[in-house]
Amino acid sequence: MIRSHPGRAILGLAAAAALTLSATACGSESDDTSTGSATVPTAAADTNLADKVPADIKSAGKLVIGTDSTYAPNEFIDTDGKSIVGFDVDLFNAVGQKLGLKTEWQTAKFDSIIPGVGSGKYTVGVSSFTINADREKEVNMISYFSAGTQWAAKAGSALSPDDACGKKVAVQTATVQADDIKVRSGKCTDAGKAAITVDQYQAQSDATNAVVTGKDDAMLADSPIAAYAVKQTSGQLALLGDIYDSAPYGYAVGKNQTEFATVIADAVKALIADGTYKTILDKWGVTAGAITTPEVNPAA
Repeated sequence: MIRSHPGRAILGLAAAAALTLSATACGSESDDTSTGSATVPTAAADTNLADKVPADIKSAGKLVIGTDSTYAPNEFIDTDGKSIVGFDVDLFNAVGQKLGLKTEWQTAKFDSIIPGVGSGKYTVGVSSFTINADREKEVNMISYFSAGTQWAAKAGSALSPDDACGKKVAVQTATVQADDIKVRSGKCTDAGKAAITVDQYQAQSDATNAVVTGKDDAMLADSPIAAYAVKQTSGQLALLGDIYDSAPYGYAVGKNQTEFATVIADAVKALIADGTYKTILDKWGVTAGAITTPEVNPAA
């Protein structure tokens, strides 16, 4: 289902992630050239939408975007070791183009992005955020895609997501999967079984590597990420069970930027209407997560 990114292996992703996470302001502009952006479709500016961009953002001429660039194929470091690429990047760059704005991507730890949006460090957070009521208390969220949770383990594993008691399971810190596995572990102990050992990692690529190397028995992540990891490990990993708990991803903007959130939603609608949205999802093999109607704060 997920198309493999050229020349990229999971261990390489981890190394690149470690490199970028050690930098303080590593990022890329939307017009950078890289393996990931070489065939990116561009979107025509929409004057009506651009006129609705708040004056302070319009005068800046750009959107500063916080992202955790360890989450392939959604957002990750390209083969040049510095450019941030992925389906999320292509799509939000197109949003910026619709609004007549440049995009500046900055790598950040996942759990620091929403607070960074709230403090004004980032104009927008774009990092595969599952929309939920708790996040909507901190920021405005605009839906643009739908994903569920998927498990993966070593190929041939007999482990079941419904019975992982006593196993070691990898997740990325502060994700909905981290909450999911804690609940599952609680059900194990309530039933008198051994708890699940939950290993949390700042980078999803490290969680994946923990399963590849045998440190952990399984991992769970958003469905596009799990499928891409299986593809990238050339058969070392396999998907377990079905996708579940599908929910929308959302762009995060400040609570005081409700009007701007509406403009972003309208820009996504325009990309859906002109076909750019589908072209980008097709490029990355994630068309199954397409939505038809972006909304502001749909979990409210």
